[in-house]
Amino acid sequence: MKEVERNIYYALRLAAAMCFLGHGAFGIITKEIWCNYFGVFGIGHETAYKLMPWVGTMDVFCGISLLLYPTRAVLSWLVIWGTITALLRPLSGEPFAEFIERAGNFGAPLALLIFCTNGGKNVGGWFALVTPPEYTDPKTRAKVTTCLKAIVFLLLIGHGWLNLAEKKAILSQYSSLGFSNAAHVGYLVGIFEFMAAIMVLVRPLRPLIFAFFLWKMTAELFYPHWEMFEWIERGGSYGVLLALWLALPRTKLTMGNINLSRSPART
Repeated sequence: MKEVERNIYYALRLAAAMCFLGHGAFGIITKEIWCNYFGVFGIGHETAYKLMPWVGTMDVFCGISLLLYPTRAVLSWLVIWGTITALLRPLSGEPFAEFIERAGNFGAPLALLIFCTNGGKNVGGWFALVTPPEYTDPKTRAKVTTCLKAIVFLLLIGHGWLNLAEKKAILSQYSSLGFSNAAHVGYLVGIFEFMAAIMVLVRPLRPLIFAFFLWKMTAELFYPHWEMFEWIERGGSYGVLLALWLALPRTKLTMGNINLSRSPART
């Protein structure tokens, strides 16, 4: 089994699990803002608070299943459910950036489905264990890489947009870190993330992708409430960045000139 294939598989598998473990935890602790999302379906606050723990428990169960016995059926459901829950944010009146910023939630299980081509040809295959591919043909690798680049582009653009829009929760992070002008910091971060997103599409160099991975992991640690749950829920963002870093061909700096030449990924 190739080492690169195995690492991409586990990065995406853990990322998808983290998304739904963190999201489920918020349902169990009945996060107040969820009432707005239930309201899209005409469900009142009292009923919403009763339903939240059930929805959260289902998410936690799906996350645990990915850790113990991942199947195409659960991964497919997570793609659908992750898209729905992300869409509920703009549907409830929040900026559209809230949807695309959560591209990792549905993007991580989607990329894993594309990457693992085994199973799914019959009913039994949808419930069989999804395992790392022994070999990834160039077309499949290209599809996965393109998918990961698109997801990373969306989540960086989305987060940058929210910075430029001066989202209160994000500015609170900067204030808690001691910045006196949080709005100015948000503007600079927003510009940086827009440039990073464009760079991912135009020139996704591995060292830069890894730097963005470290940036995203660190930046999400400073939410003012429920820090650990927030960090876990955004595992899809870190996971797709890590998977993209693993999927891209390695770069080699030639001593004697400044040109970067690409070499095949190590197996």
